[in-house]
Amino acid sequence: MSEMRLYDTDGRRLYLNAEERAAFLEAAAALPPKTRLFAETLHYTGCRLSEALALTPERVDLAEGRIIFNSLKKRRDDVFRSVPVPADFLTRLELTFGLRQAQKRPKKKAERLWAWSRVRGWQIVKEIMEAADIADGPHRTAKGLRHAYGINAIGKGVPLNILQKWLGHAQLTTTAIYANAGGKEEAELASRMWD
Repeated sequence: MSEMRLYDTDGRRLYLNAEERAAFLEAAAALPPKTRLFAETLHYTGCRLSEALALTPERVDLAEGRIIFNSLKKRRDDVFRSVPVPADFLTRLELTFGLRQAQKRPKKKAERLWAWSRVRGWQIVKEIMEAADIADGPHRTAKGLRHAYGINAIGKGVPLNILQKWLGHAQLTTTAIYANAGGKEEAELASRMWD
């Protein structure tokens, strides 16, 4: 298994910074609702592309404000994690997909929200990144969004053990890489020392 890191072997970052994350959301907002919600799911949960594509109505907990992901990287069907999401995002998700009604119907509650292939999901992310004018590089990927989620969470003071649970990491040492962010993210964390 390769070591997880935030920079590639040439020193280029593998995550979106705060400005790029905001631009990604802004570009996604101009898209049809289902496509926008796919992008927002990646942004607001830090899930893997394949985990978003596997999402079904029964895995959206409207009462608790959470999305439950099957942690697909675990290679088991019985490993889940629950990730809190913003209320306005959850409302758009419910209205667009009619989740309350779908959750009452056995066949509908198990249907995927996005019946796209992994390749199509990857293309959508790429198109949004281009529309957002995010510079080409190794950070301009779905994984770059996942890393950005982790860095943002650390910057907002989320404890490592909670972030570990949300991201579905088996080891806390894997999650700890997000504390190694550089650039503006590191400067923002450092500035708290002088406040």
